Amino acid sequence: MLTLLCLCLLLGSSVASSVQSRLSSFAGEHGAGGGTAFSFSSEQLKGPITGLRVRENPAHVLGIQLQYGGTWGPYYGNSVGTLHEILLYPGEDITQVSGKVAAYVNDLMFVTSRWRIFRFGQPSGTSFNDFPLYGGTVLRYVSGRYSSVIHSIGFHWGVSPGCVHCTKETK
Repeated sequence: MLTLLCLCLLLGSSVASSVQSRLSSFAGEHGAGGGTAFSFSSEQLKGPITGLRVRENPAHVLGIQLQYGGTWGPYYGNSVGTLHEILLYPGEDITQVSGKVAAYVNDLMFVTSRWRIFRFGQPSGTSFNDFPLYGGTVLRYVSGRYSSVIHSIGFHWGVSPGCVHCTKETK
């Protein structure tokens, strides 16, 4: 009986990890590395991504900030350059991110579930294309490394949560 119970627990944990792996994906960071690590992993608990701010100069992406459920997370990067703010429509998600990297992140292009495209930086360097590996998943958070520019960036995909802590305007 104890053996049967252990076998059931082992199979149950294996099935749970298999289900979890189909709910999230991460392909690694794009770029050269260096600088200070950053991550929006804790902000994702506030709800879905509802906006983004990206700062650029003519050659590079300098900084990034994400809004979750109507609340802006921390800003990572340089405070100079041109700042762009994008607010997503209610129910809109980021479904793909492409870009170009060399020594730094030179270019980022975000594609949404409503087929809107937002491009920042300069399209030069080695191309990458990042998207969720599993259907029904979207961009949940971003991580990477930065200093006066974004050195590297990675995209974490998962199931879009309900808008738990959203303000009335963002629901």
